Amino acid sequence: MKNLLFIFFTAFLLTACEKGKPTMGKESTGTDSTAWKPVDSAAAAKAWMEYMTPGEMHKMLAKSDGVWTGENTMWMEEGGKPMKSTSECTNKMIFGGRYQESTHKGNFWGMPFEGRSIVGYDNATKKFVSTWMDNMGTGIMYTTGEWNASKKSIEFKGKMPDLTRPGKECDVREVFTFVDDNTQIMEMYGPGSKTGKEMKTMEIKFTRKK
Repeated sequence: MKNLLFIFFTAFLLTACEKGKPTMGKESTGTDSTAWKPVDSAAAAKAWMEYMTPGEMHKMLAKSDGVWTGENTMWMEEGGKPMKSTSECTNKMIFGGRYQESTHKGNFWGMPFEGRSIVGYDNATKKFVSTWMDNMGTGIMYTTGEWNASKKSIEFKGKMPDLTRPGKECDVREVFTFVDDNTQIMEMYGPGSKTGKEMKTMEIKFTRKK
């Protein structure tokens, strides 16, 4: 079965890359550094194997599997009164330990809240990737992040719709810190409603449920 998968993935890779092969016209000088270079099946299979194999970053994510309680603090504007609430989060590695799916349930603004994220580590880009969706919106937020070993944190960056300016987007930033095996902190930053400058909009302290 594994050999069949290798054959399939290798054929797919070679076919997909062949479609992207540039056409050498009369105007081409042949000195383009992005010009196509032949790839043999063995090299393609090896590259795909490295891409699909979970590594140390995936093992780190897996340590967070389980149920966590969240102490949530939100700020609507700079200097505003913080709003407090609680939530519960369940983490589970999926697809053979390649991604972590997280489901969140709680209460925000007096309304039931549900959210779901999928986080992974892309072996090709050497970055974390994350998607987020919840019942308080109709879009999916996508961010990418880099690991900071000294701070034991991942800093995710991305964009989301700016609901105060239809058709526009705003920058968002999330810092996820692994304090210890039983404590994690998520900090979310976005533009303040008064100045448009970055401010902390949310903080969640996660504690592993025993």
